[in-house]
Amino acid sequence: MNKISLILLVAVSSVIGTAFSGADQHSEKGASDLAKQAELLLKKQVLAESAWALTQAPITITASPSPRSAGGKHDFFSEADYWWPDPKNPDGPYISKDGLTNPDNFVEHRKVMIRFSKIIGALASAYKITGDEKFVKHAIKHFQAWFIDSNTLMNPNLLFAQAVKGRFTGRNYGIIDTIHLMEVAQGALVMQKAKSFNKATLSGIKKWFSDYTLWLNTSVPGIQEKTVKNNHATCWAMQVASFAKLCGDESMLDSLRVRYKTILLPNQMGNDGSFPLEIARTKAYGYSIFNLDAMTMICQILSTPKDNLFNFETVDGKSIKKGIEYLYPFIVDKSKWPLKPDVMYWENWPVAQPFLLVGAVQYNQSSWYSAWKKLDHKPQVEEVIRNLPIRNPLIWL
Repeated sequence: MNKISLILLVAVSSVIGTAFSGADQHSEKGASDLAKQAELLLKKQVLAESAWALTQAPITITASPSPRSAGGKHDFFSEADYWWPDPKNPDGPYISKDGLTNPDNFVEHRKVMIRFSKIIGALASAYKITGDEKFVKHAIKHFQAWFIDSNTLMNPNLLFAQAVKGRFTGRNYGIIDTIHLMEVAQGALVMQKAKSFNKATLSGIKKWFSDYTLWLNTSVPGIQEKTVKNNHATCWAMQVASFAKLCGDESMLDSLRVRYKTILLPNQMGNDGSFPLEIARTKAYGYSIFNLDAMTMICQILSTPKDNLFNFETVDGKSIKKGIEYLYPFIVDKSKWPLKPDVMYWENWPVAQPFLLVGAVQYNQSSWYSAWKKLDHKPQVEEVIRNLPIRNPLIWL
């Protein structure tokens, strides 16, 4: 190559590099603008919810023991949703009815955990917006009650979740119940550097989540849940990612990135971006939304500048972006959904799904943001709330 050619090549490369750099900066600015728009949109709601949260005293699972639990008062207990009395044997073991929730099953521990999540999520969001330490001071009372006070704490395991009368005192499927501790962990992460956050309380919180993460990875139910093929495995990974991030467990976070790339995404997503195992259920629409939310949050929690899971694609073209692109048309117009309506709660979906906002910010997609903006940001239906662990998106952005 002669000198003139070399000069031209360097000049062209410089121009191309500048063009791409400018495009990247424009994309990042657009994404940042969407995140700021979301904060402005939600600020009034956040401040109202945090005002409510400041009036709430701690209530943990010890306030509502169940005589049907095989565990003690510090053990979380729930009963599996889709199991019912057998009409042929009313006093015998329950039978399964997929997708149909039995309203008589014990759910009080779920309710107080969701309440805890709402309180911490609201307080952390308000602290992030205002920097006011009063939100941190009140959150600490709840953290101490759940994780430190020996009279009211919850044991860091889920041995007695989603029990089934006459069949199981607890099942691995119950591990999905603690997706509502994710915003608790993230709230602690957001608030941990506040002056009001004393080191002893923070250490106790991290010790609890570290112990629970260990149980999720080494117990029989934890290992069973980790290896399920559908949304349960996604939610296992999403939870562990959230808890490990709070605890600074880098080796666990690295292993989860590998798991997402080699197991979760390639095994659960179809070539069109759908989730075949969710589509096969009696609530295909709701479960598709739920699993996409969870997988998107895995990417949000685990992505780093060096390993951005939002840019990852399998050799056969599967990616989280493809998943969002597949479901998006059915979010903006549910009438286009090609399958039967869900057997329950069909009318209650979608709401302001996390995958829309996170995807909009990550890919600078204003249409996804617009769709998220128009949807319900404060759902009241218990089943929807139960399947919507991310209700305070500002603490995740």
